[in-house]
Amino acid sequence: MHIGIVSPVVVLHPDAHSPWERNAGIADLARIAETADRLGYDHLTCSEHVAVPVDVAATRGGTYWDPLATLGYLAARTTTIRLATQVLVLGYHHPLEIAKRYGTLDVVSGGRLILGLGVGTLREEFDLLGAPFEDRGARADDALAALRASLSRSLPEYHGTYYDYEGLLVEPHAVQDRVPLWIGGRTMRSLRRATTHGDGWAPFGLSVDELRGMLEKVDVPKHFDVVLAAGAPLDPLGARDRTIRALERRREAGATIASASVAATGAAHYCDQLESLRELGAGIGVEFEPAPR
Repeated sequence: MHIGIVSPVVVLHPDAHSPWERNAGIADLARIAETADRLGYDHLTCSEHVAVPVDVAATRGGTYWDPLATLGYLAARTTTIRLATQVLVLGYHHPLEIAKRYGTLDVVSGGRLILGLGVGTLREEFDLLGAPFEDRGARADDALAALRASLSRSLPEYHGTYYDYEGLLVEPHAVQDRVPLWIGGRTMRSLRRATTHGDGWAPFGLSVDELRGMLEKVDVPKHFDVVLAAGAPLDPLGARDRTIRALERRREAGATIASASVAATGAAHYCDQLESLRELGAGIGVEFEPAPR
């Protein structure tokens, strides 16, 4: 199992961020990203919302940094850590728009892109962007097939139900032969979508027992990533045993990657926590691949 980092600062969910993040900026985020990169963590994340209704923001949060701009900046400040959109909403974009913009991110990062993708649930945002809502699941499946046919290709071609194109040049495009596609969600349908179209599943809002039960119902493909949230923010300096148990439970449930948020009082404390988390993780067999200095 590896450990990735749920990036602080870029998403301020009412129930899942620390007070210091409200006044933090890109310098703090870059310091954390560089530390995670040096220590060999698997990935950093950035989610997507364009505009959240004020009443919805009270429960979902209203601060969401743009993933393309954010991850592009972090690509220039790091060397090996992967950069994950967790998640882009498929219905907000044409597949070739994703292939071009995020393919360019793959180029500038040296092949470190992970496309975390989801169907989306916020109807008001779909309506704002003029994106169809009712058939978003079927459209997402078609978009995933289109992306798989189009990423890493100069001359993509796809003929599907909702997307149909050929004779188009997309340059630059992703440099990875196969960009990892992680599918977000919390239902069996999302898991089956992931095993059918993707390279990994990144669920949210489910207990470890629920996750284990769902995974037992499917045949997980070889080299498929199960990216499980590590639960409440980890405190490796202050709660070592609880941190170790949280990691072990995810591994027992089938995680190949634990996606962790970290409790901290500021960027410096966050970096100290990452150092301690690496020590604890390595002690129970978590794999780290330190970036070269």
